[in-house]
Amino acid sequence: MSATDSDNVYDALAEADHEGRWAYGAGFDETVVEVTAPAPEGVDREDLAAYCLMLADDALVASQRLSEWATHAPELEEEVALANIALDLLGQARVLLSRAGHLGAAERFRMPGLAAGLSDEDVLAYFRDDRSFRNVTLAEMDLGDFGRTMAWILVYSSWRLALMTTLRGSADPVLAAVAAKAVPELAYQREYAAGWVVRLGDGTTESHERMQAGLDDVWPFVTELFLAHPVESRLVEAGVAVDPASLRASVDADVAQVLPVATLTEPTRPAVGLVGGRGGRDGVHTESLGRVLAVMQSLARAHPDATW
Repeated sequence: MSATDSDNVYDALAEADHEGRWAYGAGFDETVVEVTAPAPEGVDREDLAAYCLMLADDALVASQRLSEWATHAPELEEEVALANIALDLLGQARVLLSRAGHLGAAERFRMPGLAAGLSDEDVLAYFRDDRSFRNVTLAEMDLGDFGRTMAWILVYSSWRLALMTTLRGSADPVLAAVAAKAVPELAYQREYAAGWVVRLGDGTTESHERMQAGLDDVWPFVTELFLAHPVESRLVEAGVAVDPASLRASVDADVAQVLPVATLTEPTRPAVGLVGGRGGRDGVHTESLGRVLAVMQSLARAHPDATW
């Protein structure tokens, strides 16, 4: 049965030989984004800057996590694929950090001793502590083994794809442009992860067990993805942001397509990642983020007056 003949496109992944199937790359032209474009009329600049930081931090921290697979992936092809996913997310983060910086988010982090020419995106990436980061908890979790990483990419990319697909209609031109470029990237990321989830889930007994365990580990962080922060709620009314709750049905449907073909069961573990109703969007993080930032920021903090 071909993918086009099936009611579920992922059925074909369990039935066919896929040698060479997962060539990676979105293959579309670079989108020109002018980060200095004015904020939409009537939109609070601080809210817009905060929202750009949320989306940037999601991508930046996730990119750093995926980069940990460099020289550790099970095959060279997968190492290249994971590095490309990390680079795609880093590209999104850079534009969003620059946009947030243009809106004033970087100024309070320009401490004495920083190189005068240091860009806003570098200041925001390297000289904030974990309490100033606004990423969802899912982005910072330890990716563990390859199975857990594939489950993580499947959930993360399905969620971010739904978000960016809707965000293409944002009243903010920069957010709309970033989203338009990100959608093809994220579609490939989701397809890549889905292929591996099916292969491992419907593979050997050991690969199935490890794939299910990886999905179980990721699942408690899913609930937070659909909770709206007050900044998001205000910007939704202004036509700038996306209501996270509105993405749930799409994300659930995407993941639900994959799990039966992979012979996996949707986990029932309770949600985690919130403390007193506050989570990553509020700067409340797990210990994992501190370890991620310690690696990512070490060089810049050791030489704060350097330029590169």
